[in-house]
Amino acid sequence: MLEYSLNIAGSEWIIIIFVGLFALLGTNKLPEVTKKLGRAVGEYNKTKNEIQSHIAGITNTIPNITAPVQNEREKMEFIAKTLNIDFTGMTDGELKKSISSKMSESGTKGN
Repeated sequence: MLEYSLNIAGSEWIIIIFVGLFALLGTNKLPEVTKKLGRAVGEYNKTKNEIQSHIAGITNTIPNITAPVQNEREKMEFIAKTLNIDFTGMTDGELKKSISSKMSESGTKGN
């Protein structure tokens, strides 16, 4: 049994498809079909670009999450007030360390 294979590259397929379309549609319909195909490809690219820019706009926005951070800071300030800690000018990390050290001091005094 002999096997025959067509050794056709990618660019040759384009020529074969073009000749087939030319044979099916003739010379009158081919320009009209190519115009419609060009418009469809243009609309596809336009829509694709709009979607990509929309997605890029969504992913590039920095979420403004203020409520949990403010609530955490307010909780730490309330604890600092009850422990008589002056928290003005302290960062959150410094305030946490001050509260932690004050809590551990009060815990060892009770024992």
